[in-house]
Amino acid sequence: MREITFAQAVLEAQMEEMERDSNVFIIGEDVGKMGSAFGQCAGLYDRFGPDRVIDAPIAESGYANFAVGAAMAGKRPIVEMQFADFIVLAFDAVGNQAPKQRYMSGGELSVPMVVRAPQGAGFGAAAQHSQCIEAWFMNFPGLKIVIPSTPYDAKGLLKTAIRDDDPVLFIEHKALCGVKGQVPEEEYTIPLGKAKVVKEGADVTVIAVQSMMYKAVEAAFELEKEGISVEVIDPRSIIPLDKETIRDSVKKTGRVLITHEAPKRGGVGGEISAVISEEFFGFLKAPVKRVCAANVPLPFGMPEQYCLPSKDDIKKGVKEMLK
Repeated sequence: MREITFAQAVLEAQMEEMERDSNVFIIGEDVGKMGSAFGQCAGLYDRFGPDRVIDAPIAESGYANFAVGAAMAGKRPIVEMQFADFIVLAFDAVGNQAPKQRYMSGGELSVPMVVRAPQGAGFGAAAQHSQCIEAWFMNFPGLKIVIPSTPYDAKGLLKTAIRDDDPVLFIEHKALCGVKGQVPEEEYTIPLGKAKVVKEGADVTVIAVQSMMYKAVEAAFELEKEGISVEVIDPRSIIPLDKETIRDSVKKTGRVLITHEAPKRGGVGGEISAVISEEFFGFLKAPVKRVCAANVPLPFGMPEQYCLPSKDDIKKGVKEMLK
């Protein structure tokens, strides 16, 4: 297989789905000739024109709600938030409108809409451009949330999301846009709600969200040299959550550490921990542990690294669980 970047995988998924289905269109800020802030739409404007790659004004609420209406009318919009942080301005569309229309219409309406949101730290872009938002929308029934970590997963999951008849929040990590990985040229999709065991182990399970997956794998291989066997799971989607893969791993190791880049308080780690405690408590040998960001706004510039979870934090957490 050839190697392409995460951003190129997102681009390919959109291009292929736009060629496959004329109802698919993209709308967002600078998605046209600029090709998105991180290159995820590069060349699509020239290929499909302004009717299907729509440069919207700086009005997230307006163009997100426009997409909800278009989806209800039979289109399949892809809405890009230039930075995931800006999604707060489209909170009504993404949380209060799109996920509820099928239920409120008695199944008469569907909203086949994808909201792409590049999130996360790594660029020192400060508190309003560096947040991780996956937990913000977990409390809206009807909304699916996808969080890929690799180019292969990004392409396969995005194609599935675009074809889904319900709204999907597809979250990309900005710091992963340039990460390369093997992606086949032939057609493939990945089902939502299926986690991936990135590395097998026997002593501790580490469930690592998005960018933290890479730190978790690095920590696991270093711990292996000290005789500690760590299993790393990438959930790939938060809603639906693959409980079966998590259960099998918890049953094997009896210890679970959850790590994500968002702050610990109110984060997705708390929800996964609750699921494990409620449904798989009998397998646990120790309390579930979370390694997450500090509960502070991220500072501007490189000081942000002091607020984020690190590889060494994961190693420390794993060792504490084995005492």
